[in-house]
Amino acid sequence: MNGLGLVKGLLLTFKHFFATYLVDIIGGKKSKARRGQITADGLFTIQYPEESVTIPEEFRVIPFLVYTLDEEGQRTYRCTACGICSKVCPTQCIWITRAKDPETGRPITESAEFYIDIDKCMNCGSCAEFCPFDAIKMDHDFHIATYERGETHIFPKEKLGKPLEYYATIRPVNYQAEEIARAAKAQARATT
Repeated sequence: MNGLGLVKGLLLTFKHFFATYLVDIIGGKKSKARRGQITADGLFTIQYPEESVTIPEEFRVIPFLVYTLDEEGQRTYRCTACGICSKVCPTQCIWITRAKDPETGRPITESAEFYIDIDKCMNCGSCAEFCPFDAIKMDHDFHIATYERGETHIFPKEKLGKPLEYYATIRPVNYQAEEIARAAKAQARATT
């Protein structure tokens, strides 16, 4: 029969449309809490920017560099400038320059310069996955759009740096699993 698919599609649309109002009437405040989730009943359109979708833990936008603060408040980056992230990057948007010891001139395990061109970055997460020191993680901040291009979208090390506590808040399950693995590895080293 001609047009049967069109009728089925419209019926499904009307079903979701009316289910939205039934959920709001019956569920009250509890249904509005579920509104920003894909598993919500009915339509799940939200009023952005007043409301926002619950971001899943594995959501990834651009990479950031993890650092910790020492006693003097200085940043200590986990990055050792090994260059694996720039080698595995499919778009080659990461540039690293290794720092040198001012007295001897030999390279040290620290990056002097670290840049990511976010116009080229395709948010694949390869840099974070292959980093052997857990120095690069994927961020959840997707509010990075600007009207400019070029130099303003090449993020230096200082702009890419975020504290370890920030990572623990955006990815609590992953952070906990990594800390358990890190403690087990340290304990294994201590026993041998």
